[in-house]
Amino acid sequence: MDLTMLAKGLAIGIGSIGPALAIGKIGAKAMESIGRNPESAGKILVPMLLASAFAEAVAIYALVIAFSIK
Repeated sequence: MDLTMLAKGLAIGIGSIGPALAIGKIGAKAMESIGRNPESAGKILVPMLLASAFAEAVAIYALVIAFSIK
């Protein structure tokens, strides 16, 4: 039981590091782009949200794997 909980914690912890870094970088680069060219905010918003959603999906997959560990 204890090792199972440790495995679940490690799975979600390690599995969410990559998406967290990716979402941070996506947001930083989008804000940098908008800061350089404020008129492009509308064109940057949709791709930024899509990239964030795809990165978040990886974290959700890690959560599903963590729940499937028995």
